[in-house]
Amino acid sequence: MIVRKATDADMASVAFLRRQAGEEDGPVPDPGFEAEFARWWERERSYREFWLAEVDDKPVGFCCLVEVTRMPKPGIRGGAWGYLSNFFVLPEHRNAGVGAALIAALLRHAEDLGYPRVVLTPSERAIPFYERAGLSPADALMLRVFATE
Repeated sequence: MIVRKATDADMASVAFLRRQAGEEDGPVPDPGFEAEFARWWERERSYREFWLAEVDDKPVGFCCLVEVTRMPKPGIRGGAWGYLSNFFVLPEHRNAGVGAALIAALLRHAEDLGYPRVVLTPSERAIPFYERAGLSPADALMLRVFATE
């Protein structure tokens, strides 16, 4: 298994994995998805970094780190923190160290960038995984949900 930062040449692999994530419960007919993903990638790429896990040169998992920059204020010159999003490993590669390798690479990179924190919004099922990776619940976050997707 190889875990590496994805490049623009990997966009199709990330799109493939994103489609797989969206279709875990069954196929979703969306013939325009890949074109829309390519447009999204072009818009969003400047402040997102992706990690790609491959086994035998095939994509099996990915995750994304979004940089959130703080507005500067007198005496404090901004800074940034990371938001971990869109974490996915193909079902047949779960519980084999792929997810652990992906999150370790992402967290190491965030620490190298000097981020004071990385946050995420986990699914209930994923909480034990993130806790094993060293993340802990954040009690200070507040949320208002307007609509479901």
